Amino acid sequence: MTKKKFFVCYLYSGDKMKKVFFALILMIGIGSILIVNGPRVVYEDKNEEKRSIFISYIELSKYLNGKNVDEGKKNIDSIINNVKELGFNEVIVQVRSFADAIYPSDIFPWSACISNEEGVSPGYDVFEYFIDKAHSQDVRVIAWINPYRIRTSEGVSGISEKSPAYQYLNTDVVYINNGIYFNPSKEVVTELIVEGVKEIISKYEVDGILFDDYFYPDNEIDNDDYKKYLENNEYISKEQYNLNVISNMVKEVYKVCKESGVKFGVSPDGNIDNNYNKVFADVKKWCSEDGYIDFIMPQVYYGFYNETKAFKKVVDEWENIISNDNIELSIALAFYKIGEVDNYAKSGMYEWVNNNDIIMREIIISRNLNKYGGFALFRYDYIFNNDLYNEMTMVEIENMKKVLN
Repeated sequence: MTKKKFFVCYLYSGDKMKKVFFALILMIGIGSILIVNGPRVVYEDKNEEKRSIFISYIELSKYLNGKNVDEGKKNIDSIINNVKELGFNEVIVQVRSFADAIYPSDIFPWSACISNEEGVSPGYDVFEYFIDKAHSQDVRVIAWINPYRIRTSEGVSGISEKSPAYQYLNTDVVYINNGIYFNPSKEVVTELIVEGVKEIISKYEVDGILFDDYFYPDNEIDNDDYKKYLENNEYISKEQYNLNVISNMVKEVYKVCKESGVKFGVSPDGNIDNNYNKVFADVKKWCSEDGYIDFIMPQVYYGFYNETKAFKKVVDEWENIISNDNIELSIALAFYKIGEVDNYAKSGMYEWVNNNDIIMREIIISRNLNKYGGFALFRYDYIFNNDLYNEMTMVEIENMKKVLN
């Protein structure tokens, strides 16, 4: 939404006019200094519902990999046009999925998802083009980062020598087990993540930074670091140690974003317990204390009849842990489940097959939350790629449109 500025001019004569003129010149000069040297000014309508769509590395690979520059740009144009025409105002673009980048970086290599081979340029700045195209249509852009993941498999052959992960192979900074990950407890890793965020917000007019739900890959990755910690500090459990490690990293990233006026948030597992028992994300701390996040976007990928995690109960749980009035709650919704059997829902496993208005009803319920700021759909291709459609998709979309007007 474009903010309009109004100036009221008063007419004076003689000395009064000169004083006003010089005062205006002084104000303009000071304003210019603030614009150049100070934090960016983000114009945002607090009353505007954020309607977001996730664009993952899977979409980037499908629409950009193997395409020449013109084809790639045309596909980005189509993505933004589709998002805008559906009534959405924000895209969450995965700029770093595997210790890589979809923009020219001094820290990370080009992503293989946009150029076939890690470290090879696609011929243009993909992220810059996303931002320019989106902003031209008043669509906000959030840079989505996976902070620790390097690979989902254990093969290292595709890791470019330009990758910061390459130099740490065969050390305890990089952990290989059911994938390849940076060790969260290493200070050099935290510095790498923070510098990566700094690079993005210094180069691009990005509207926010978002981390997803991948933090600790398991509880074994930093056992030696934990033992060293106990040698010089009071006892804490390994679980608490892990929670502290991630919170310290989040705090450092928030500080960098705050200095530049960029909003920072996390999209954690919708199951609050999983954040503590599996990936060690202290979401209760982040949602209650200052200095960690500006917004939280839990992945509430459940239906209303999910036997263990019913949607309404879960969103209420998330609202209840937000005691900091400065933190906004957005709800990530599972559009990818439309028309599919949800085995994890147990007795509610056929809900997404038998109903075609789930997303619409989840949006309505989310809007009644006191801390509500918006919603996001995971992910783009399930909404706009006909190859992924089933008999429920179009009806679900049409029903959703009813609450987007």
